[in-house]
Amino acid sequence: MAIQLEKYKAGHWQPGTGYKYFLPVKVNDQWQWADAQLNTLLEKASIRLGELNSYARLVPNIDLFISLHVTKEAVVSSRIEGTQTNIAEAMLPEEEITPERRNDWKEVNNYTHALNEAIKSLSKLPLSSRLLRQAHQKLMTGVRGEHKLPGAFRSSQNWIGGSGPADAIFVPPAHVHVDELMGDLENFLHNDQISVPALVRIGIAHYQFETIHPFLDGNGRIGRLLITLFLVDQDILHQPLLYLSSYFEKNKSHYYDNLTRVREKNDMLHWLKYFLIGVEKTAQEAVETLSKVITLKQDLENSLHREWGRRTQSALKLLLQLFEHPVVTVKEAQSICQLSKKAAGELIESFEKAGILVEQTGQSRNRIYLFAPYVELFKG
Repeated sequence: MAIQLEKYKAGHWQPGTGYKYFLPVKVNDQWQWADAQLNTLLEKASIRLGELNSYARLVPNIDLFISLHVTKEAVVSSRIEGTQTNIAEAMLPEEEITPERRNDWKEVNNYTHALNEAIKSLSKLPLSSRLLRQAHQKLMTGVRGEHKLPGAFRSSQNWIGGSGPADAIFVPPAHVHVDELMGDLENFLHNDQISVPALVRIGIAHYQFETIHPFLDGNGRIGRLLITLFLVDQDILHQPLLYLSSYFEKNKSHYYDNLTRVREKNDMLHWLKYFLIGVEKTAQEAVETLSKVITLKQDLENSLHREWGRRTQSALKLLLQLFEHPVVTVKEAQSICQLSKKAAGELIESFEKAGILVEQTGQSRNRIYLFAPYVELFKG
């Protein structure tokens, strides 16, 4: 029996001990709808994703530019959960982070590693509960929440907002339902017997994951990661260049309200429209950012060829490395360019005078430099 989107019933409340929890209906089914606007939004989002894929194919050394997309996603997705780290800070060594901000820094860097490892794992593992649990393990190791079962689905009740389930804003399903609901969600993502467009499928899946809330902590970040992993796994995105966290964060309360609206008013249609608009806008912004990156790279390379004389080759080597990792020290420049310490220091100084690098520590020794014009393109 197919699910008619306009008649969808999200689930029901069940009694717990002194509270009620929400038990969502399963989603692994054929979905149908009559709403023409949803089709239009789906078409627009699909076109934008196609443009992003096409554009990414034209970019030489596209891998150079992926790492900063990932770093930005780690910063923004973690910021939704309350961390304060910015992109420039996220790329500094831990010892350069003030003690009161170090936990935030660790959470962002854990997310970066979790995201990178999960994308690599797609070549060996299907997108599955197992893969999400592995990502969760990396996300929660050594940070706040490290005692909340990293890498395992919860074995107790959790809640959102309030001091406990009795006064919570939302209480997800009891833990005894988690394995069955996550199994259904996993089957839905891979069910080739139903005709549900991929973007609609992952929109529904993200809502369902956030409603199940299968982990004791870190659900928001893993749920947002799920979107990118699915698009890459299904070869809809050829490179991991689309992340919706910035869209969700721009009006965080709107994001949460739209999720809540599904549970309270059975309005999955409204959520999917919001989600598809986000895919379209985010894909367009990703293309614009890539375009600016290419222009920056070409302008700087032309400038180095034109003005740097015998130091051009060393400068180009350093520049290429900065696009891959936009933080550098004199010692690293010495190794990258095979220069003496003195020559590497002079090269860094010249990059600083040209506005390519900005020193971050304010120290006279052990200085760290940021490729500021590049990082600025990702701040949005």
